[in-house]
Amino acid sequence: MTRTPPPEWAPHAAVWIGYPSHPELWQEDLDEARDEVTAFARAVHADGRGEQVLLVAADEEAARDARGRAPFAEVIVEPFGDIWLRDTAPILDGDGKARDFGFNGWGGKYELDGDDDIGARLGRARGMTVVPCDWILEGGAIDGDGTGLVVTTEQCLLNPNRNPRLGKTQIEQRLAEDLGLTRVLWLGNGLLNDHTDGHVDNLARFVAPNRLALPRAEENDPNWQVFQDAAIRARAMGVEVVEVPSPGRVLRDEQVVPASYMNFYIGNAAVVVPVYGTEYDDAGVAAIRALFPGREVVGLRADAILTGGGSFHCISQQIPA
Repeated sequence: MTRTPPPEWAPHAAVWIGYPSHPELWQEDLDEARDEVTAFARAVHADGRGEQVLLVAADEEAARDARGRAPFAEVIVEPFGDIWLRDTAPILDGDGKARDFGFNGWGGKYELDGDDDIGARLGRARGMTVVPCDWILEGGAIDGDGTGLVVTTEQCLLNPNRNPRLGKTQIEQRLAEDLGLTRVLWLGNGLLNDHTDGHVDNLARFVAPNRLALPRAEENDPNWQVFQDAAIRARAMGVEVVEVPSPGRVLRDEQVVPASYMNFYIGNAAVVVPVYGTEYDDAGVAAIRALFPGREVVGLRADAILTGGGSFHCISQQIPA
C-alpha cells in the first residue's frame, strides 16, 4: 500500500459534507445556504448511484433541518465552527488512515470552537486509525493526481501565518513523509480576496494524472495575471494544462469575490460545478463536462455558500473506497 491519497476521481465510499449550522455566522444567507448544500448533496448522492452522503451538522437544530431537507443522507452531529470540512476533516491516505493536520483558522483569521479537532473526531467515529500530523495543512491548499504529484500555492503553504519555521524544502519533506506526495508543483498566488490565502482548489485542479485544469481569464477578470503565471509554471514542470473559462469579475456588495468553477467536486456519479449567474456559467460547465465523459456534470448555484468564503469543494471531504 501507499500513503499517497487516491485522486478525487477514484471511487469513494462516502463523503462528509458540512451543513450550515450557526445562524450568527450565516445570518440572512442561512436558509439559502442550506438549500444550496442540500442540492449539492443530492447531486452527489445521485439517487443512490453516487456515494453515501454524510451531512455533518454542528447541533441538533441543524441536524433536524438537514434530515428534513435531505432524507437520502445520513446526518452526523459533531460540534464544529463552520462547514469548511475540506480544510478541517482528515485527509485519507492510500492506506486508509485519517491524517489529522493542525488547523489554526486559516492563519488565525477565523478561529472557531470545534474546528481544530473535528477531523480527529470524524475519523474516530468512522473507526479509522487517526494519525496526528504536527504542522498546519488545510485540504484545500493541495490537490494531487494520485501519482505523488501535488499542486499548491506559495501564497498559502509558505505563508508565515501557517508554519513560520518551515521553508519550502521542509514543507516538501513533510508532504512526502505524511502523504507520499513526492513532486510539488508550486504555483504563486491564489485568487483575489480569498481569505484562505490562496487555496489551490479555487485555482487549479488535477483532472487526470499530470493533467491540470486552470481558468482562462475572461473579459475584465481580476485574476488574469494569476492564471497566466500558474499556466507558465505548470507547463515548465511538464504538466499538461487544460483551460476552463473563468466566471470573470464577480461582485458582492461592490467587492470582488473569489468565485471559481475550479471549486467543483468529483463524485462517483457526478461532478458538481458551482455557478454564479454570470454569462460564462454555461461555457464553464461545458468545459468541465468534456473532462469527465464518464460522469454527469451539473452546474448548481453557490451564491449563498460563497458569502462564507468558499463553495462545494470547500465544504466536502471524500472518503476513498
